[in-house]
Amino acid sequence: MVGLEGNLVLALNSGSSSLKYGLYSVVEEPHLLVGGTIETTDDHARFFDAIETALRGWPTPAAIGHRIVHGGPHRDAHCRIDDAVMADLKAACAFAPLHGPASLALIRAAEARYPGVPQVACFDTAFHAGMPDVARTLPIPHAYRAGGVRRYGFHGLSCESIVRQLGEDMPPRLVIAHLGNGASVTAVLRDGGSIDTSMGLTPSGGVMMATRTGDIDPGMLLYLLRESGLDAAALATLVDHASGMAGVSGLSGDMRVLRAAATAHADLAIRMFERSVCKQVAAMIASLGGADMLVLTGGIGENDAATGQAIRAGLAWVPGLEIRIMPSQEDAQIALHAAALA
Repeated sequence: MVGLEGNLVLALNSGSSSLKYGLYSVVEEPHLLVGGTIETTDDHARFFDAIETALRGWPTPAAIGHRIVHGGPHRDAHCRIDDAVMADLKAACAFAPLHGPASLALIRAAEARYPGVPQVACFDTAFHAGMPDVARTLPIPHAYRAGGVRRYGFHGLSCESIVRQLGEDMPPRLVIAHLGNGASVTAVLRDGGSIDTSMGLTPSGGVMMATRTGDIDPGMLLYLLRESGLDAAALATLVDHASGMAGVSGLSGDMRVLRAAATAHADLAIRMFERSVCKQVAAMIASLGGADMLVLTGGIGENDAATGQAIRAGLAWVPGLEIRIMPSQEDAQIALHAAALA
């Protein structure tokens, strides 16, 4: 551990149900020293008690990096956190009410536990900041677009990590399918970054997911408001927590559970998910004008062979498409940015 102090970075990846942490040594490439996962709770002191127990014997990190799901309209690049950044993150909570407040609370708790240690915000939306207007603009009146209502895209840190791992193997036209509880598909040009992606204003759109609808007829939501008496909160629960594979199967959004269940509804949910992925990949191929490589990543993309086989079969019509399975390294990407910006 001697000589590592200035290179140590604590990466915090806060999700809706868990917090992943990793202590990295960052010289040129990030090297994981200690890592783990803690179930989400409002007791952030307990978070850091558990982290400090795991990191006992290691020096205090030189920087702390946070995964921030939504940067809002004012933050489109990873940055060191100060009062102005915190104000923008608070405003961006309107775009990500599930993740934003929890991220703010975690940053404040980290400041209290590690006073004086630089903290860095790593935005999932940053990778998509350079999308062309034709991709980022939503078909709504300008008055709403001026308020920041547009396509932002997500899973950017995962996409960054895939591009970094590919290195010299990065093809001219790449499609990245991050398939986990959340799922999205992104079109990437070797020289231009992200040019299109399936998620939009929020992480609810695009591919059908574990519990999220993905793309859905907005008229259906209006129908439910009008005919079923649902309010905004009930619609949010429906769209984000009660639909997707869980809603169709009536069992679970966990692919492993659905594979084991072997019921008609579980099978339908799986086939709908696989079809949804193929449709979104095809859309990204259209945006790229063809594709040279598709990378499958995320929990399902990396580990569910049957899904991979179904996607290969569904995209057999695409000429010359190489399909690879690669690990998503979001936490390592957070560590790299934190080390560079602290």
